[in-house]
Amino acid sequence: MRVIWEWALIIVALGFVLLVFFLGKTLKAAAHTLESTAQTLKEVQKTMDELTYEVKQIVRHTNDITLDANHKLKQLDPVMESVKNLGQLLNEVTLVSQQYSHRMIEKAKHHKENKAKRENGAALLPASGESPAVRSYNATYGAGGSAQQGGVQKVVKWVDTGVSLWQKIRR
Repeated sequence: MRVIWEWALIIVALGFVLLVFFLGKTLKAAAHTLESTAQTLKEVQKTMDELTYEVKQIVRHTNDITLDANHKLKQLDPVMESVKNLGQLLNEVTLVSQQYSHRMIEKAKHHKENKAKRENGAALLPASGESPAVRSYNATYGAGGSAQQGGVQKVVKWVDTGVSLWQKIRR
């Protein structure tokens, strides 16, 4: 029986040696895998650091571009306000032109009526004692004119100024 115990002990010892041998191989493979994983993580960390720096640079450049665009847009605000004012001025000029053309049509009609009256023997001089040339001059240059004529003169001044400005801008 002793021999059986010796053989059993030898078999157990050999089994233990084999177990230690294969366990050592497994641990070596696991250590190699862990080293490889650690190396990969270092490379990923390095890549992430580089990308983070580049992303930060892109964000800074984007912020600079946004600030510059905002600054330029703020500089354009007065130009847009001027364009708006010019549009309003042109509307007023159109209104004044319409009123002026209506007055001219009325004067032409009145002139035809006066001409017809003169041909029929009506008085040749106007009732006020002023000649048509004097009345035209007074209406144009405001001598003895009404408040509306003063407003027309202001609009004409503004139109002249606006046209001069527009010509300078176009150059």
